[in-house]
Amino acid sequence: MKVLYYNWVDYLDAEKRGGGVTVYQANLMKRLQEQPGVEAWFLSAGISYDLFSSKPRWEKLRHGPSDDAPRYEIVNSGILSPAHMSFGNPAQVSHPETAEVFFDFVKAHGPFDVIHFNNLEGIPAEVLELKQQWPQTKVVLSLHNYYPFCPQVNLWQQEKIHCADFGGGRKCRSCLQKKPEERAVRLAGAVAYNLKKYGCGPGTRVFDRGFGTAVRVASRLVRAHGKLRRQASGQAAAAARTAVRLSPEAEFPINPSPAADFAVRRERFLELINRNCDHVLGVSERVSEIAREYGVNPELVSTAYIGTRQYGKFQETAPRPSLLDEDGVLTLGYLGYMRRDKGYFFLLDALNALPKDVAQRVRLVLAAPRGRTLEPLRELSGHLRDVVYSDGYSHDQLDELLAPVTLGVVPVLWEDNLPQVAIEMHARHIPLLTSSRGGARELGNCPDLVFEAGDEQAFAARIEAALEGRIDLDSYWANARPPVSMTQHTEALLELYRQAPARSQVQTAAQ
Repeated sequence: MKVLYYNWVDYLDAEKRGGGVTVYQANLMKRLQEQPGVEAWFLSAGISYDLFSSKPRWEKLRHGPSDDAPRYEIVNSGILSPAHMSFGNPAQVSHPETAEVFFDFVKAHGPFDVIHFNNLEGIPAEVLELKQQWPQTKVVLSLHNYYPFCPQVNLWQQEKIHCADFGGGRKCRSCLQKKPEERAVRLAGAVAYNLKKYGCGPGTRVFDRGFGTAVRVASRLVRAHGKLRRQASGQAAAAARTAVRLSPEAEFPINPSPAADFAVRRERFLELINRNCDHVLGVSERVSEIAREYGVNPELVSTAYIGTRQYGKFQETAPRPSLLDEDGVLTLGYLGYMRRDKGYFFLLDALNALPKDVAQRVRLVLAAPRGRTLEPLRELSGHLRDVVYSDGYSHDQLDELLAPVTLGVVPVLWEDNLPQVAIEMHARHIPLLTSSRGGARELGNCPDLVFEAGDEQAFAARIEAALEGRIDLDSYWANARPPVSMTQHTEALLELYRQAPARSQVQTAAQ
């Protein structure tokens, strides 16, 4: 079986971009390399660019760590990665040059039995039309975010509130607080690409200290190159060339796209998915539910919880007999980022709002990269029994960090597909107190430990229930969903690949 995986960033990316999806892809590729009869390939796009050429092409990855898997990328893609870099750009739907390069890659290295997209960022959605050229190839799309329905990917309006209705595209126009200048992003990508392919990647003095200078020098070179080219060609029309070209004369729209463009974008994504995909995989039941609500053919949708290397911790640990320490204190644990959508600020406000007698029975263990002032945490430490803060964490620190935690908190305000931090705590038999949004609540399957997202009073009621011993932990773990091992997940994927399509795509392609 020959399988091609696509993700916008390489799974061995030296800059560690892509979050949990990158970690998952790396684990999956490693596992598949151990499977007899399986040949796994990988392709990425939307990051690497040339300084003086804009023509898209595919090539074997020329930078970063190496492994045994064949890894390729599309250079000069007409669509920037990640998604917000190309926000509002119609190329996210259609960019013939990039699509043709993708098809040429498939022609050169295929046929593939399966092409599995872990997202569509960095390539035009019309690459799904590959099904029309290779009807026997099974096309699978995993939904690790909501990019097909939301150009901001997370249904999170203006970095402030959950977006349940995009108003026919009207809300999308004002969603992005600041639209990146695509030319500048491409230029930065071009400098980084050239530094890395000559061995000056992240961690080197040239890259880490000289990147900004290199961008400025490259900018001057590009301007000079553009001037010479304009003089040679004598064509004034060069100043109106499409924004996909990495040249200083390219014009970029200042205002967001009209509302109708965003409505058409969603409609076209759904059309391409429903016409060409054999399977659409939600990484939680909530994700699958949302996909169906937005118009993905229910026959195509199924849930596939991703595998995790944390699975072994579930075998090594056991549930605590109580949510309280011997001194009657409830120790909460928060992992992740100091971001509004993750519920960080909500958590601080909700804890500050607890009555003093309740707050003095609560301890908070918080591990998050320092992205904001720590003053709110200092104020909170005077209200709670104790606050223990760690400036981020690595996976080998998790056991020590989480050792005192008796109740994990996942207070997300957006429909977080299935947070990796939830899996990390759950795998150590730490019960989870979650908001009503996203897939984290499915791990414990315990309504008594779910509160309405953003509701401080509902949060406080669950804290008081925990302090009063009203949470049945035996029932919690009896109904909890065990984490999925990479072995289990890989076997489930391979079985899915071998199955007949969810519906007859061969017939559809022939029509």
